[in-house]
Amino acid sequence: MGIVAAVPRSAHRLRDTAALTPPIPLPAMTLDIAQSTPTAAAMARWVERAWDLGPVVGGEFLRRSFNQVYRIDFASGQRAVARLSSERPRGPANTAFEAALHQHLAAQGCPVVRCLPARGGAHAVDVPLPEGPRPLMLFDYVEGDFTGEAPEDIAAFARGLAALHAAGASYAGPPSRYALELPDLLDRPLQDLLRAPTMLPELRPGFEAAAERLRARLSALEPLTRVMGHGDAHGENNFMRTNAQGEPEAVFFDFDEAGPGCLAYELAIYPWSMFPRMPDTAPSERVLARWRSFIDAYRAVRPLSAADQAAIAPFMAVRQFWLLGEYAGRVPVWGSQAMPTMYLRKQLGLLAQWEALELPF
Repeated sequence: MGIVAAVPRSAHRLRDTAALTPPIPLPAMTLDIAQSTPTAAAMARWVERAWDLGPVVGGEFLRRSFNQVYRIDFASGQRAVARLSSERPRGPANTAFEAALHQHLAAQGCPVVRCLPARGGAHAVDVPLPEGPRPLMLFDYVEGDFTGEAPEDIAAFARGLAALHAAGASYAGPPSRYALELPDLLDRPLQDLLRAPTMLPELRPGFEAAAERLRARLSALEPLTRVMGHGDAHGENNFMRTNAQGEPEAVFFDFDEAGPGCLAYELAIYPWSMFPRMPDTAPSERVLARWRSFIDAYRAVRPLSAADQAAIAPFMAVRQFWLLGEYAGRVPVWGSQAMPTMYLRKQLGLLAQWEALELPF
């Protein structure tokens, strides 16, 4: 038989009283906010206030990635996508250039979503938030599927990208703040990466040496072709649809990475998105078939120089540096463990593998 200790009633009262004791008040202080997330209802009210598109009857928070994206439903039946730009490690949002490029490409007949002007014709509206004002833009809402694995869809995606490049050659609007060149793609991201809290001193020389090898390799090539690039055409910033001729067609959106720069970097983004991300892992035949469908369809519209072809593989590694820099710049929002030290160690092996990669043409 166990022994049960009797607890005095006074002890029960003391414990109950302690549980109900209010917290000690602290002096008021201002908290710094890295990035707030407005609700869909709040964004709907703001759009109704700033755009002349009639009453807003609903909305949905679609995605939080580099930006925050919302669907807005109007009483007229129209839908739109509202994009709240996030603070970027590179600097201010590129909204004036982006809106003008949208307008130019659409006028040239390219299938792109429209940028919808706010009241008074503004291309963007600043939303006051605890961390400071952030620009909000509104775009056409389109539905569809991303570029899949069907060769005809991949070819349509590549032809659409070639059409964007052809149309972008005559762009004469506001200049871009950023370019698809090594200073913005490699140099600045490298410095952001080296400052990451999870970066160890013994890893820094490896990343610095890899960046220097890439810079030397690309600089040794003959002059590379320049285009007005989308900057993020990995097959999921477009939807596939059937055009009036009954053929697949890619409708492009999300141009916030767009800018003038190297065609080879633009063409490296698609293989970068689908090639294995683990060191010592070769691409499958299925991945290589998708790559061939893409590059063959692009070259059928716009021929590539030998230098441009040779630059695509090293630009895949440059793209990975860009991504690492973007993650490092978002540590205040996403936290340091969004890129843990173990992940950084693996990146050195992946970069070495992509440095030695030879793409089939």
